[in-house]
Amino acid sequence: MRGERHYWVHRMQSSVRQALYIGMTNNLHRRIFEHKMRRTEGFTDDYNATRLVYWESFDDVYKAIVREKQLKNCRRLAKERKLWLIARFNPEGTDPAADWYPGIGETQGPSTSG
Repeated sequence: MRGERHYWVHRMQSSVRQALYIGMTNNLHRRIFEHKMRRTEGFTDDYNATRLVYWESFDDVYKAIVREKQLKNCRRLAKERKLWLIARFNPEGTDPAADWYPGIGETQGPSTSG
């Protein structure tokens, strides 16, 4: 019997708090590390969206995909609505992943295994 799997929908925010990125992963620590270290080209690298401000966890990949699509399709909603969701989850506005990687410059990062 295979171990239980988890999936996360996460939101990254730029340091100037203008750009918001939404993604889905099966390894939150690894993916956030990749964003913070700017290991992949794309939106988070272009806009320096390296602050984790929101996440939801799921035990079903299809539920995670549906939620990611819901959040991505909210582009028509006012930015205030998106910021309200973040504030509800993270009222202090801190990056909960800020201390996940002590000595971030010295580490190889988290395991890439699930």
